[in-house]
Amino acid sequence: MSFLYIFDLVGTFAFAVSGALMGAGKKMDIYGIFILALVTGVGGGTLRDIMLGRVPPFVFKDAAYLADVLFASLLVFFLYKRVLKNMKLLNAADAVGLGVFTCIGATVADGAGCSWYGVVLFGVMTATVGGMIRDVLAREVPFVLQKEVYASASTAGGFLFIFLQRMDVNIDVNVLITSVSVTAVRMVSLRRGWNLPKIFIR
Repeated sequence: MSFLYIFDLVGTFAFAVSGALMGAGKKMDIYGIFILALVTGVGGGTLRDIMLGRVPPFVFKDAAYLADVLFASLLVFFLYKRVLKNMKLLNAADAVGLGVFTCIGATVADGAGCSWYGVVLFGVMTATVGGMIRDVLAREVPFVLQKEVYASASTAGGFLFIFLQRMDVNIDVNVLITSVSVTAVRMVSLRRGWNLPKIFIR
């Protein structure tokens, strides 16, 4: 069991919890909570696999991902208030997931023979599309399209992955450096309140 696989499950869990929390906040039943957790946790990777012709997608090959999502859903359903009190820890786990998912998406796309921009785009897709689907289902403006440094951190990570690859850096070292860098950017942006610029209309 590789460290990347373990981090992947940690990231899936964190993303699934964020989906479950939104479902609970919208007063959905346990099925609705599970669905939002599922699309958030594995939606991006599933769409990536379908677009790259990797069928069946990873979530249908490894039951650990489904169990991960189910556990996150039940945790939020039964311990909603306690989970909310640990949002700082969840934000940290979410940041780790962002970095790891970016690397996984980039690695899979590179292995499928995609060009450099395909590698970057599939990295971002893996890391952010699940959250976008969650927000659309919950009738919210997708989080990644708003002000925070999130998708932009993933995009920067994709370019860093490509750069290190062109420098012939070992793939494991590349993944470690890239995932840590994306995670760090996300955590610092949260701590300092960094946001992307947007148009101000009076």
